[in-house]
Amino acid sequence: MVKKSGGLPEIPDDPSSMGRIKQIRLVAGIVRKTDPKALPIVALTGVGIVAVFMVVGLLLHLLAVFIPLGILSGALAAMLLFSRFAQAAQFKAIEGQPGAAAAILQSLRGGFYTTPAIAANRNMDVVHRTVGKPGVILVGEGSPNRLPTLLAAEKKRISRIAGQIPIYDFQVGDAPGQVPIKQLQKKIMRLPRNLKGQTVAELNFRLNAMPQQLQMPKGPVPRNARMPRPPRPKIR
Repeated sequence: MVKKSGGLPEIPDDPSSMGRIKQIRLVAGIVRKTDPKALPIVALTGVGIVAVFMVVGLLLHLLAVFIPLGILSGALAAMLLFSRFAQAAQFKAIEGQPGAAAAILQSLRGGFYTTPAIAANRNMDVVHRTVGKPGVILVGEGSPNRLPTLLAAEKKRISRIAGQIPIYDFQVGDAPGQVPIKQLQKKIMRLPRNLKGQTVAELNFRLNAMPQQLQMPKGPVPRNARMPRPPRPKIR
């Protein structure tokens, strides 16, 4: 099945099934739709670096040496710049959508374990958990007025298992005190490394073993509502 959104190129359900060239063309199309100036800047950067190396090679009479170096350097610089534009396009595409923070957390590399939607309420405020070398990271999406209570409750639950391990919490959004979605990854990667790999895996296993807490709906219980009865044991 193919998805299409906001005039962007058609995106298959499983982009990994596409060939490498088709993936690059797909990403290039998304980048061009998001920022029409991006691809020309990438191309001019690569060509400009090759030109500089050629001029230096001519001046030093080492053109045969500097042309390959220029091509490699230009291609590398163009690829790095293209990846930055692609990342910016990704952030812009998911910004403001439910679950955007979870998508960013699940793309983290370097031994991070992400569990989306470990806590939520009826107002669609949600908290995601990531365990990594910094410790436990809680990321909330929703109202800045309701999220502190939800984060505090989850932080209290986790501290019973985490002990002295640091627990960080962030709110994603554009309100004062919140972190914009495009800066979330940078914020997390700048956190200090407090744990080792084996400790991270063990902590994530223990946290996943915690029972999920479901919030009861607010408001009075209907008069005709009955509490469910436990099943009676069978007597043989």
